[in-house]
Amino acid sequence: RELARQSRWRVDAELVRDNALSVAGLLVPTIGGPSVKPYQPDGYWENLNFPVRSYDADKGDGQYRRGLYTWWQRSYVHPSMLAFDAPTREECAADRSRSNIPQQALVLLNDPTYVEAARVFAERIVAESGSDTDERIRWAWQQALQRRPDAKELATLRELAKKHAAEYAADRESAEALLKVGLKPAPAGSDAAELATWTSVARVILNLHETITRP
Repeated sequence: RELARQSRWRVDAELVRDNALSVAGLLVPTIGGPSVKPYQPDGYWENLNFPVRSYDADKGDGQYRRGLYTWWQRSYVHPSMLAFDAPTREECAADRSRSNIPQQALVLLNDPTYVEAARVFAERIVAESGSDTDERIRWAWQQALQRRPDAKELATLRELAKKHAAEYAADRESAEALLKVGLKPAPAGSDAAELATWTSVARVILNLHETITRP
């Protein structure tokens, strides 16, 4: 018997980013302080209708603070948040719309914030779980989704890990390039192919509908 129910909905734009950083272990929970500037595509501010301004992404802890503190340049909302329906400040928004568009998946796969979060999450997977592929997948799934994967989900990620392991073993240059995304350096002495493999798996987990949706 249902005592209550509610439709699922995607979390707000700021929380999409916060969630990825939290799962990775990168989120800086400090409360208060000035606005911060996370990674942003070059040239995004070129068409601002007032004096030319440069956007210098923050270094250190500022890069990993909550989305609530992200710098907003009037109608030029941070593009990553704009993709997830963050409103501009041109008018009051009592409620936010929630769209479901391809650009959102592209942001989660390619924005440096999420690529770096996936790589740091992969570092945790390698360091904190076992050496067995299935064990690592179960651990990562539990961390991101608070449940264990079913047989189909486990098999899908197992094949994905196997595919990427072969690819990165044959192309170390691509593996090393992936690990260089973001400010945080990869651990010294880490196996580039192994870490890149689990980074690719982590990118998929962070891109799941369930990861960014409130049940």
